[in-house]
Amino acid sequence: MKTLLTSIAAVSFAFILGSNSAYADTLRCQALLTEVPENVDIKVAMHAPNKDVRSPFCLVSGVMAQRLGANGKFYSIQFELRLPSYWQGRFAYQFNEGSDGIVKPALGSITGLLPSQYAINQGFAVVSSNGGHEAKAFLEKGLIRNVAFTRDEEGRRDYAYAEVKKLNPIARSLVESYYQLPIKYSYGIGQSNGGRLAMVAATRFPSMFDGLLVGSPGFNAPKAALQHAWDIQTLHSVNDNISQALTKQDLDFFSRKILNQCDALDGINDDIIFAIDACQTAFKPTSLICKSNLDRDCLPLNKVAAIIKMFKGPHNSKNQALYTSWVYDSGIRSDNWRTWKLESNRSDWDHKSAGIVMGALSLANMYTTPLTPIAPDVYSLEKYLLAFNFDKDAQKIYVRNKQFPNSPMFLMTPPDAVKPKLAHFKQQGGKMMIFHGDSDPVFSVKDTVRWYDFLDFGLVGRAQEFVKFYRIPGMPHGQGGASVDQFNMLQPLVNWVEKSKIPREIIASTRLDNPEITSRMVGLTRPLCPYPAYARYGSGDLKKAQSFYCQ
Repeated sequence: MKTLLTSIAAVSFAFILGSNSAYADTLRCQALLTEVPENVDIKVAMHAPNKDVRSPFCLVSGVMAQRLGANGKFYSIQFELRLPSYWQGRFAYQFNEGSDGIVKPALGSITGLLPSQYAINQGFAVVSSNGGHEAKAFLEKGLIRNVAFTRDEEGRRDYAYAEVKKLNPIARSLVESYYQLPIKYSYGIGQSNGGRLAMVAATRFPSMFDGLLVGSPGFNAPKAALQHAWDIQTLHSVNDNISQALTKQDLDFFSRKILNQCDALDGINDDIIFAIDACQTAFKPTSLICKSNLDRDCLPLNKVAAIIKMFKGPHNSKNQALYTSWVYDSGIRSDNWRTWKLESNRSDWDHKSAGIVMGALSLANMYTTPLTPIAPDVYSLEKYLLAFNFDKDAQKIYVRNKQFPNSPMFLMTPPDAVKPKLAHFKQQGGKMMIFHGDSDPVFSVKDTVRWYDFLDFGLVGRAQEFVKFYRIPGMPHGQGGASVDQFNMLQPLVNWVEKSKIPREIIASTRLDNPEITSRMVGLTRPLCPYPAYARYGSGDLKKAQSFYCQ
């Protein structure tokens, strides 16, 4: 009775207030407390516009699916839902990066977007979650990385994909209750692990989203994690101190030589390699090896050999590829590339690379069965990668047992990852846009290229009818490097879904606050062409995108 009276009072007060939208929004926000789905706890509050959200919004903080896991730990799906007053009938599910465990602000942000372009500022209601588990401090020096959930089968499955199936209908119900209108269009937005999850959703939940925006996807995450062990062992063979196996000067030199041999292949020298496939044939890393002790414009044999081996990708003793190879690109000199491969600036990690810390934790706990207990210090993580066996241990990404009846590869990857068809997603009218940096040090762009090529082959050249793929030269894992890394992929996806306007080239620019761009890249714009096309210089102003065409 109390709930009913509260609802009547709220509606009556809103009617009296009439056109006072601020009060009306507040009352609508509070009224959600009376319409909470079963077994869901929420708190609500109205917020004024801020630097990230340009419209007043109702913030819903919720907890659902609370349970005691098989490993004796408590689990729950925690989420936040932002409901802007400026709503255009759109809903976005924000797939988060990393290992989740934390509810990140539900903004609908992704690489390339300015704050004004976030989904929340384009009339979307946006939901974000913790992936079904809570992060805890794992290392004494402050590494936030929860590994307890990897010991629980449902916790693994929720993180891999199932949490989306549980939360999505609850979030949609709250959106439609707040606005008293049906959602017109539904989107999924994510990069890195979030990009993986978006691609999994296209296969497992083909009717859930009208449009998917996918950035730097790690859809073969367990395979990609093998690269961390491959890198560390390769670099350790050069120098016991991995951070010094390849110095900043070494990578600057290597990058400069790639540019010398490849930059002009797209018709202009501008420190950006758009003709990246031609570059892989033109560039000869062995030409950089010192011929004698007197040579200066060169690198020692062991360092060049290490780079070549790293870019070959992980292999077993039979020389069988376990993941994929990597693209030689100028972004090898970026801070992001170095952070993942060689050393970080984090004192709480003792400056060990993200590949050692995050890579070892993922590989030992989530991406192999049975999992491998590791002492909570960075040196034990490094030791684990150095001892990793590519014949025996690499096969554990496919193993299942009584405790974990689903293998890591089954859980984490799209069921049709090897030969994608996306038949149901296409049949439902779904649209997908993917972007990936050619210099990504975490997930190889070649894996995404191969995925798209298989999709296109299976559809007899018609993949572009519902999937567009864009490669970003020089860009590592997210923004950075000497690249054109400011671009808006969200609006073209919206236009494609809602207006049937097919995306073509996307205009990208350099950022003034990017310290890694060269002097001649300042103020530069370029078209990003849908794969397999690339931007080639035609005529006109060298700094303007309109001087280029897609070849």
